[in-house]
Amino acid sequence: MSAMRFFALTSAVLPLASILFITPPPATAAEKDVIVEQRDSNSSPKQRLDQLFSQLKRERDPDKASSIANEIRLEWNDSGSATINLLMQWADKAIEEKRTPAALDFLDEAIALKPDYAESWNRRATLNFVMGNYRKSMSDIERVLDLEPRHFGALSGMAAILSNSGNDQLTLKAWERFLDIYPADRTAQEQVNTLAEKLAGNRT
Repeated sequence: MSAMRFFALTSAVLPLASILFITPPPATAAEKDVIVEQRDSNSSPKQRLDQLFSQLKRERDPDKASSIANEIRLEWNDSGSATINLLMQWADKAIEEKRTPAALDFLDEAIALKPDYAESWNRRATLNFVMGNYRKSMSDIERVLDLEPRHFGALSGMAAILSNSGNDQLTLKAWERFLDIYPADRTAQEQVNTLAEKLAGNRT
């Protein structure tokens, strides 16, 4: 069942920190070198992601896990299509220059050309989030998770929107799904502990 049926979103502006969970940080030169080395192997993009997610699930050191998560983001950012990658670059530049209508146009075109590319939906979810269109953002997030259920960025975005709606139980479930994929993330750990204690206190 769609999460949209569980709650009604409010119009309050979410903290900027929540946006940062959805938007992948720029890759460092070292991280790009790692991905380039991995792409020289005979493994497919899916095999590389499966391997990285397996490493992420086992890693308990937060710093090492963060490095693995960044490698995953770099993999996500490559659509496998030069056209789509260019549209995404144009969208990012438009977002940076606060040309929101142009950014949406680029993302809409990327989605139309390759609807199974999760990151174009994720980027549009982020943009809708920033614009305060939380229903549209949630709809895009759900599409991301249909395409890539392990997308921890989309899950944290979902948690942020659910938290804003005041539904602590669904927010906790979203963060628990996040931790199942990315156990070493400190913020997710803190959110789960805080929400679990709050819900336990409400039941007493």
